Amino acid sequence: MVRYANIVRKLGALGGLCIFLSACGGNSEPELLNLQRGSTPDEFGILPTGPIEEPADYASLPPPNPGGTNRVDPRPEADVAQALGGRGGAAVSPAGDRALLAAAGRFGIDPNIRPELAAADLAFRRDNRGRPLERLFNLNIYFRAYADQALDQHAELDRFRAAGIPTPAPPPDPR
Repeated sequence: MVRYANIVRKLGALGGLCIFLSACGGNSEPELLNLQRGSTPDEFGILPTGPIEEPADYASLPPPNPGGTNRVDPRPEADVAQALGGRGGAAVSPAGDRALLAAAGRFGIDPNIRPELAAADLAFRRDNRGRPLERLFNLNIYFRAYADQALDQHAELDRFRAAGIPTPAPPPDPR
């Protein structure tokens, strides 16, 4: 009887060790931000498009027009600009995009920037994966991992105001 109790204890300890070690392995690309556990909705995931209408005759439908307008949402760029506080009548022009790209690339463009940034981000996420229990329970460690890179908006506001730069009213200080 004592012998079976020792075997049961050893098997229980081995099972507990396996469960504990399973939290150490896993995904080759660590995810610091767990969106499934978040309590806030994704405000950009909701698109207020018009209702879908069924035509009376399917033969009367226009041919597909890739990159053209949509019968349900004919002005998506203007709608987005208006929703973000801009002028709804102003459309995004390719000429404006070219000017923006020219200004952004005025000091030169590195064609390998995307792979370099992806590799650096993957290395950062692997170095900041979280503790074993955080990985086991799939906890969100994004804000702690990136805390050193976060901008203190209230300190920046104080700095801008001290320099005489006009600033809008800030959100309340949580301090």
